[in-house]
Amino acid sequence: MTQHPVSTELWNHDLAPTSAAQRTWRWYHFAALWVGMVMCIPAYTLSASLIEAGMSGWQAVWTVFLANAIVLLPMLLIGHAGTKYGIPYAVLARASFGTSGAKLPALMRAIVACGWYGIQTWFGGSMIYTLLGVLAGHPVGGEPIAGLGINLGQLLCFLAFWAIQFYFIVHGMDAIRKLETWTAPLKIVICFVLLGWVYNKAGGFGPLLDQPSQFVEGGKKAGQFWSTFWPSLTAMVGFWATLALNIPDFTRFAKSQRDQVIGQTIGLPAPMGLLAALAVIVTSATVVLYGKALWDPVDVASRMTGVAVLIALIVLLIDTVSVNLAANLVGPAYDFSALAPKTISYRAGGYLTAGIALVMMPWKILETTQGYIFTWLIGYSALLGPIAGILIIDYYFIRKTALDVDQLYRHGGIYSYGSGWNVAAIVAFVLGVAPNIPGFLNAAFPASFPEVGATFKTIYTYAWFVGVLISGLAYGLMMKGRALPALRPAANS
Repeated sequence: MTQHPVSTELWNHDLAPTSAAQRTWRWYHFAALWVGMVMCIPAYTLSASLIEAGMSGWQAVWTVFLANAIVLLPMLLIGHAGTKYGIPYAVLARASFGTSGAKLPALMRAIVACGWYGIQTWFGGSMIYTLLGVLAGHPVGGEPIAGLGINLGQLLCFLAFWAIQFYFIVHGMDAIRKLETWTAPLKIVICFVLLGWVYNKAGGFGPLLDQPSQFVEGGKKAGQFWSTFWPSLTAMVGFWATLALNIPDFTRFAKSQRDQVIGQTIGLPAPMGLLAALAVIVTSATVVLYGKALWDPVDVASRMTGVAVLIALIVLLIDTVSVNLAANLVGPAYDFSALAPKTISYRAGGYLTAGIALVMMPWKILETTQGYIFTWLIGYSALLGPIAGILIIDYYFIRKTALDVDQLYRHGGIYSYGSGWNVAAIVAFVLGVAPNIPGFLNAAFPASFPEVGATFKTIYTYAWFVGVLISGLAYGLMMKGRALPALRPAANS
């Protein structure tokens, strides 16, 4: 792999640069990957949270689309390094944070992904629970278990779905690529089938499409659009902020830069906006069909009759497995492996991800829209935005996209910064996170931190953007003028 000895504490076969034979992903694989990840229940429900906040259906759709157009930029910028050098995110971070310091951004990304892995697993378990209830003709599971807040049936279904996903942890990245490629077209077909179903059942698309926003004159929140729009946009950006960091975990398998750029551009913003539109249209029809807006597709599926409910829930199960593995398993598996390459392989990192997801009790995160958007989505975007800013500035402005890949796997090399930690990156990260801490504490624990000033609350609504700008600028200023060693040209470009 290299002409120089590597440090066993920094290298294993899973973290090593991909070979030419491993670079099998074409643009349509990336497009399919994103279509597969976009078509998921949490993404479907994003529009619901925005309409609940006061937006009209089309305002919600455009907010989702704009956020994904914004987050596409760091996806492409950071993904470039994966394709050029064949390295995962956890190794790329060593260039800016240091060979030891890179464990910090790797751990940050991994813990957030564990939370998402748990959330998606909870959705999958809920589908099994719903299906069993439909087949039994009544809810199953009894009273909630003390301390958990869910009943025995819900817990067992959650654990069952958690266990189903282990096949793909064992069989690795190629199994995930095949799953995404084959299921993406199915998901598109199902969306159109669902549209046709609600149109025929409701005799149209319902009243939600014509419902004005609550921000217009005479509405409940007249004049408050921008104070709602900006935190909502930040939250929508935060939805894929995890993938914006670890996208090299996928682009390292790309055949060329063209493949990763075209595939991601086709696969992310437009499908995300279309899914939001689908959610609004289907939910609008449920007002006619059931007398109230149903934003949960599992709830909608459970109200179907005959074999339709079984087919719908099986499709949703397949969908949730494919999304969870691609979006929330691959990244943390590499990240945990990078923490201790000698003892933790990619597969072991996957096991660790699944284990942590269990104890995070994801149903607690999803209890309220307030908790979901302002605490979870914006909260972790405040951590990940600064890392994205540092990576982009380091790769493009400090190093001009030139890395010595061998040195990324060596203690005492040019990316060790003497002690293994690049103090500039750590300081820049802290500076980017710090302004958002008061707002986060107020959002997460309002009873304990009620006196946070309006300025900090406003800063928190822009958490991801604030983090990217402050940390990126601070890192650039601290690294400016540092002499960089001459590098050999990269083998892959």
